[in-house]
This record gives sequence, structure tokens and C-alpha cells, in this order.
Amino acid sequence: MYLHNTASGRKEFFEPENPTRVTMYVCGPTVYSYAHIGNARPAVVFDVLARVLRRVYPKLVYTRNITDIDDKINKAAAAEGVAIGVIADRYAAAYHADLEALGVLPPDFEPRVTQHIPHIIAMIETLVANGHAYAAEGHVLFNVPSYADYGQLSKRDPRELLAGARVEVAPYKKDAGDFVLWKPSTPEQPGWDSPWGRGRPGWHIECSAMAAALLGDTIDIHGGGHDLVFPHHENERAQSTCAHGGKTFARYWLHNGHVTMQHTKMSKSVGNILLLRNLLQQAPGEAVRLALLTAHYRQPLDWDDDTLPEARRKLDRLYGALRDVGPVDRVAGEAPQPFFDALADDLNTPAALAVMFELARELNKAETADDKARLTAQLRDAGALLGLLQQDPAAWFGANHEDAEIDTLIAARNAAKNAKNYAEADRIRDTLKQQGIVIEDSAQGTRWRRA
Repeated sequence: MYLHNTASGRKEFFEPENPTRVTMYVCGPTVYSYAHIGNARPAVVFDVLARVLRRVYPKLVYTRNITDIDDKINKAAAAEGVAIGVIADRYAAAYHADLEALGVLPPDFEPRVTQHIPHIIAMIETLVANGHAYAAEGHVLFNVPSYADYGQLSKRDPRELLAGARVEVAPYKKDAGDFVLWKPSTPEQPGWDSPWGRGRPGWHIECSAMAAALLGDTIDIHGGGHDLVFPHHENERAQSTCAHGGKTFARYWLHNGHVTMQHTKMSKSVGNILLLRNLLQQAPGEAVRLALLTAHYRQPLDWDDDTLPEARRKLDRLYGALRDVGPVDRVAGEAPQPFFDALADDLNTPAALAVMFELARELNKAETADDKARLTAQLRDAGALLGLLQQDPAAWFGANHEDAEIDTLIAARNAAKNAKNYAEADRIRDTLKQQGIVIEDSAQGTRWRRA
């Protein structure tokens, strides 16, 4: 398998350090609000990568964290007059429910920052002891000039990075680019006792400490959204490398592209944030998942009003092929080699989906029972690796209110035909056609699909 490594800027052959324990860490959400479609993309992308890797490396250890201490969480908790855990638990539960609807499998570990404060403090103490961090006015800061390779992940000079970053100007900093590892808390703010006084961790040190505690000093794959390359992942890389005596922190860095809304970056100020829970009211989670896989993970994914309807139409075609073939003997079978080749080429899901649609076309034309069984098994296996086609076709076509209405209209049309009321049958067909529904009469009965 070849993966595009952000650190080198090119596709590299993936070879884990220890094939009997492959490690992957992905940055998860800060749980202060409901998840949006941008939060869903890395969850789905790295869920697919985990499924693919486990075919070769069953001992993959996949960790995706939850950030449950943050100034935004503090603000939300203060506004409601509750503890930060109340806010974090509420939105973590909502996040889990949304991901379950998308078919995202749970990671092996899902650490929370508040569970790893001792590990965070210990890592900061190590950095201070070896000269890579210093205490100042209740803060502890990482000394950026002490790490000669700072900026290599994002491939920019540190001075250029600072010019484009929101860097806090503080008199206690030795260098303008130094970033916070620990900061003091007021009596009203959440905090923990530490050698530097009561306080709370900075954002970047949290992931470094959790990854080390659960996966070790060096991990095989570190993933996240492209927006995390700088400063979050650049800072993670610096502090982890320095805390572990110069050991490589992550051997492969993978980053997914942004989700845009009609070619505009999603933001609260623009008002174009798409919450997952709202999208899941518009379409089944499987349609949202397929939509997220239609573009290559490293490329931007533009979302518009036709994204979900188009994804549903595609799933209708795939499930329609499985439905129309009727009952077949369950046989063991893997997806065809071109499907695996696509995923092995830096997780090329658009190419893998193209193979699935070709399988569906072949299945529609298959005549022998053996061919039908073989193609069905291949299509199901391909779907399993992408997290698709895991339900019964009948359940898919009757999964929601809209589909139930279509089935009701089709039943009414059939009743009109049986009563030889052809004008009414034609009227119902035209009504469905206006809704983008194509009726197909066959010896097995009436089927429908979206145009």
C-alpha cells in the first residue's frame, strides 16, 4: 500500500515499524458543540483506512482522541452554570451517535484529555528538564529555537509560519513562536495541581501525551484534517521528538482536505455550517458516508444541494443490483483486484467506487446462479471495506418516510392497473417521474429507482 506522507510530500510504500502491532493516531473532536460535516470527513476517511489496513495487519491499534478540556468548553459550561464534564459528555454522546449513523466503527482507544493529565504533566517535566521548555509566570512554554527541525512538516520557515499564524504576544516568551504547554487557571476555571501551580494543559501537548501513553514513543500513522498541519501537528511533532530523545514521532503523516460549501469555506460567521445531525434528518447515514468518499481524501470536497440526493441515487443503483438478483447462495468472495489496487494507491476511494459500480452492472446482466453468487459476494466485500452495503436491500429501499411514500404510490398504481384504471395508473407513474422516480415493471414485480 502507498500513502501520501505529508512529511515527505510524496506517496511512500507503507511499511509499519512492527507488523504485529501497527499504530495509528487520529485527532478527534473538541466536544463543545454538535459535529459538522467537516468533523465527519476524517472520521470516515480513517475508518476506511483502518478497515483496509486490518485486512493485512489484524493487530492494528487505532486511537482517536476526544478533547474535553478547552476554552470553548469552559465558556459553554460557564454559560449554563454546569461543570465542563456535563458539556463534554453531552456532545461526545451526540458525536458517537452521529458516527454510528455513518457506519464509523469505534477506535480501539478513545482517550480523553482529562484522563491523561498525569501523562501530560510528566511529558512537560521531561521537556523542561532537557532544555526544550521553560516556566514563566505560571506558564510553561516550548522553546521553538531549541528544535532545529521545526517547520519541516509544514515545509515553511518558522518565521513565515509565524507571519500567518495567530500567535499570542506575551512578554514572558523567550521567542515569539514559543507555544504554551501549560497555562494557569483562575479560581473559576477548571484546573489541576502541577509543579507550576494550578492550571490546565495547552492544546498541542495533549495529543502528544495521549499518543505516547497508548501507542508508544513512535507511531506508524498520524492523521487529521489538513488544517491541523500547522500549528497543531507541527507542534506535536516538535514536542514529542524532543521529549523522546530525538525518536521519530510519526512515520507517516496523512491529512484529509477541507469540506467546502459551494466552494466557500464553512464558518459560523458566514452561516454555512452543515451539522451532521441535520444532514442525517435529510438522508440515511450511508448516503452521507458515500458522499464523503466520492472525492479523494486529500482533495477538497465541495458540498451543495445535490450532494446528498446524488449519493442516494448511487446507493439505489448498488442496492438495486443486490435486490434484483434475488436470493443467492452465500459464498465466500473478496472484492476484485482492481478494487484493492485503488485503495492501495493512497486510498483512492473514487476509483474503488467505480469498480463497485462496474460490479453492479455485471450483476445486473448475470444469468447463471454461480455468476450471481460470485458477483454478489464481491460487491458485498467491497462494500464492507468502504463501510457500505451492509444492510438488506429491502431495508434500504424502505428505510425512511420518503421511500415508504413511494412504495405506497406504487401499490396504488398496481391496484389501479389491476382494476384496469389505466388513466389513474399513468397519473401515478407521472407523479413519481416528477419526483425523479423511475418505475420498472418486471416478472418479479414492480421495482423503482431514482433517475
